[in-house]
Amino acid sequence: MLEQTTIDRSLEIKRSVAIRALRRSNIRRKVTEYLCEISPNCSYTSEIAYHISATSSNVIGALRGIELRYREEESLIGLNMVEERSGGRNVRLYGVTDFGKEINQTMKSRR
Repeated sequence: MLEQTTIDRSLEIKRSVAIRALRRSNIRRKVTEYLCEISPNCSYTSEIAYHISATSSNVIGALRGIELRYREEESLIGLNMVEERSGGRNVRLYGVTDFGKEINQTMKSRR
C-alpha cells in the first residue's frame, strides 16, 4: 500500500514538472504538439524546426537540453515525453511517448 502511494506521488510530481517545463518554453510546447499531430510517426530536428517555425538549435535544446538555456533534466527526452530513435547512420528521429500525449492533452484542456 505504501509503495503504491509513493508511485502515485512520484507520478504527480513528474506531471507537475512536465507541465511547468511546457509552460516555461514555447518551443518545448510546440515540439510536443507537432509530434502529437504526426504520431505514431517520428520526425527529425530540421523537419520539426520547419513545421514549428524555429531554429534547429532551439529544437535540439528543447528535445535534449543545451547547457544553461535548456536544462537537460527539463528537456523533453529527460522528462520522458519524447523518445529518440535511430533512423540509420547519424540520423536521429523523435517521437512522442504516451506520457507526452497525456501531458499535451492536459495542457490543451486547461486553455
